[in-house]
Amino acid sequence: MVSERGLQVLRAIVQDYVDTHEPVGSKAIVERHQFGVSAATIRNDMALLEDEELIAAPHTSSGRVPTDKGYRVFVDHLADLRPLSTAQRSAISSFLTDPGDLDELLMRTVRALTQLTGQVAIVQYPSFARANVTHVEFVHLGGARVVVIVVTDTGRVSQRVAFLAEELSEDAAQQVKIAISRLVTGKPVAEAAAAIVELSASAPDGTRIDAALRTVARIVGEELDDFRQDRLVMAGSATLARREGDFRGSIYPLLEAIEEQVTLLRLMGEMVADEHGLAASIGRENEPFGLTEASVLTSEYDATGTRARVGLLGPTRMDYPTNLAAVRAVAHYLSRLLDEDDTSR
Repeated sequence: MVSERGLQVLRAIVQDYVDTHEPVGSKAIVERHQFGVSAATIRNDMALLEDEELIAAPHTSSGRVPTDKGYRVFVDHLADLRPLSTAQRSAISSFLTDPGDLDELLMRTVRALTQLTGQVAIVQYPSFARANVTHVEFVHLGGARVVVIVVTDTGRVSQRVAFLAEELSEDAAQQVKIAISRLVTGKPVAEAAAAIVELSASAPDGTRIDAALRTVARIVGEELDDFRQDRLVMAGSATLARREGDFRGSIYPLLEAIEEQVTLLRLMGEMVADEHGLAASIGRENEPFGLTEASVLTSEYDATGTRARVGLLGPTRMDYPTNLAAVRAVAHYLSRLLDEDDTSR
């Protein structure tokens, strides 16, 4: 059982180690922090922390560094998150103002977050399985080319160019557009996708319009399937190479997880958020996912009733209070913007 002063000493060690990247000794703690006790007393507190495996000596020096377990206790006992500065909040607001669509908004989100924190930023697309298709636009470009646009009530927009087997007249193109709209508009994504599958399975009538309808339906079906897939948007991967010294071992598993995405999606899906929507998975807690060198911090955001997560991936030696505050603030802005966009429709 760690005493209150022991927790304060642990907090001091974490803060100093994050700031200096040097093992922290009792003398440095006495000089930098106002404990009002002797270095000998602090050494005794540090010995108890070491017995609890919250700190460890990286070599024979008198300094100590936090363990993964120590970081966990530190995060669990954070009384307050360090508030973001006015400049940081202004930067978030300006980054996220007036995005063209959801894709652009999420890309701006990760760029803002990685600039604020210097970590790899991650944002999870909302699950669109329960979204409704609100609009299908079929733009005839002339000849055999058309643009197919699908929009959901959660703000997701897809746009694909299709090449038909034969050129359509304007009247025929309008008939295809009306048929596709009737097939999927107003339906949940899953139900719309099922309607596309049913159309594809039906016997073709051999007409030019039917052939075009099936081509366009196939593209709409592919886009609807894509809507139902969990996806991540990320930025800041280059920071891992610049901060390679913060990792005890290889950064290759992190780079692989970023490239594959499925590992991070599974990890984020299993993280348990607190009452504020915040979650942290630290070091060896990530062993089932091969990411024992890293910490992942997330905050939930609301996309018109669908919950998703925005977060950070970085070394265990990170500024947890500031980074948690950053993901929480960005998640708040993201929720607000998506709510405003939904209200305006």
